[in-house]
Amino acid sequence: MHGPPWVGWPLVLLCAAAGAYCLVRSRTGPAAERGAARGEGLMALGMAAMAWPAAAPPAWSPWLFTAVFGAAGLWALARRHLHHAVGAGAMAYMALAMELPPGQWGPAGHLDGMGRTAGMSAMGHPAPGGVPLLTGLLLVYFTVYVIAAGVRLAPAAVITVPDGPAADAGPPGVLRACRVAMGIGMLAMLLAL
Repeated sequence: MHGPPWVGWPLVLLCAAAGAYCLVRSRTGPAAERGAARGEGLMALGMAAMAWPAAAPPAWSPWLFTAVFGAAGLWALARRHLHHAVGAGAMAYMALAMELPPGQWGPAGHLDGMGRTAGMSAMGHPAPGGVPLLTGLLLVYFTVYVIAAGVRLAPAAVITVPDGPAADAGPPGVLRACRVAMGIGMLAMLLAL
């Protein structure tokens, strides 16, 4: 992943913890949640692997991530899990963007009139990797997702039953909290792109 290690390591820990919990939940949780928990867990572990800060990742790693997440996205589409398909597609996109590090999207060595290479921004920093419009759309999608999922984490109101005690909907599920954490992780990875 592009970006400083102080961003990468917490992201690795967050995604690995969410992935481990989701995979455990896929074996012990309610039957209705098992498939979704398995998908979330595998995606979180993939995010942890991709966020691993490495000085020089192997040359084959972006292609492996692209293939794995591309296949996961197609599988999610076949199962009609749109959010998982968008997440896997975003991961495949970021893996492709890893192939050319920031600043390498233009012709190498080409200088503009101000002495900057084609991949440099006006501030002299490397230009962001990827396609800005697609990155922006993914940032909007995951921002809305995180906010909406975060709102759903708020405890439900106490329900009063006329002839019985008050019923509480219970605390928010940890699986939903993992989804919010993974959405935040996806935002961090897109911003580091």
